Amino acid sequence: MTVAFGLKERTAAGIGAQRVPFDSVPVIDLGPLRSGDPAGKRRTADAIGRACEEIGFIYIANHGVPQDLIDHTFAEAKRFFALPLAAKMKIPLKDSANYRGYFPLKEEKTDVTAMGDLKEGFDLMRELGPDDPDVRAGKPLHGPNQWPDDLPGFRASILGYYAAMEELAKTLLRGMALSLDLDENWFADKTKKPLAYLRLLHYPPQKGMIDEREIGCGAHSDYGCLTILAQDQVGGLQLRNSAGQWIEAPPIPGAFVINLGDQMARWTNERFQATPHRVINRSGKERYSIPFFFDPDFDAVIECLPSCQGPGNPPKHKPITGGEHLLGMLNATFK
Repeated sequence: MTVAFGLKERTAAGIGAQRVPFDSVPVIDLGPLRSGDPAGKRRTADAIGRACEEIGFIYIANHGVPQDLIDHTFAEAKRFFALPLAAKMKIPLKDSANYRGYFPLKEEKTDVTAMGDLKEGFDLMRELGPDDPDVRAGKPLHGPNQWPDDLPGFRASILGYYAAMEELAKTLLRGMALSLDLDENWFADKTKKPLAYLRLLHYPPQKGMIDEREIGCGAHSDYGCLTILAQDQVGGLQLRNSAGQWIEAPPIPGAFVINLGDQMARWTNERFQATPHRVINRSGKERYSIPFFFDPDFDAVIECLPSCQGPGNPPKHKPITGGEHLLGMLNATFK
């Protein structure tokens, strides 16, 4: 099943999405992949693989995450962002050695040529205590999360959603492994303690003429392995196709948006696409989204998969560890 985007030119400034030949993204029923039926899993995996090669984005339905959990997490995000700025700035990401906490408008710069993103966010990663061996060893990106003081129940709610996203990400990786002619558990030993991080994001509306250097989220491809995005009904996400034109990725009730990052492109020798995308909130409303970025273990080696190389198709990238790659990208984004 696919959904076709109805696209219109929105502004004479050239910022609006246009109708182009690449104007649909598949909506894939994840149910067969979650079941034990080998034939159903294979069909679903093949559909995922085709979309990853041709588009780099898919929608997934029948994913097993309760809608009540998604709705509650959005409510918690709104509760957090409604706090006074001074309260949010008590847990600043910029003071965290492990990129966890709150960041205000324009602090993040996903497009390094732009002026800063018109969004605020709250980032967290795996909840690790002081006795964790990687925390004791001072391994980068391993440490405590920062939490607001005056939001009862917030921490437990967000960690519950985090756990659900981690399980869903591992299910998706099993499908991707099958589509790459690998054992479905090929990624399992590379994701025992994954560098997965969750973001709560708030985009205020933009009005008037839009400058491409200052939008909700600048044009970029994601850094890691795969992203699971829950977006509200406001819209604003746009994808860039191979012709360099922007199309909209509208919200579909009950479906997540899935896209691939640079690490997966490296792993697959660019067989799978890390598609550039951006956010422009022209709705006149507040926009909220919740992306979950799933990356491999810090020490996992990202090198060309055996099924993605051969005579006439040598590896295009040198091996790199998951932690080295992610740290480099985060440092560039928040420098």
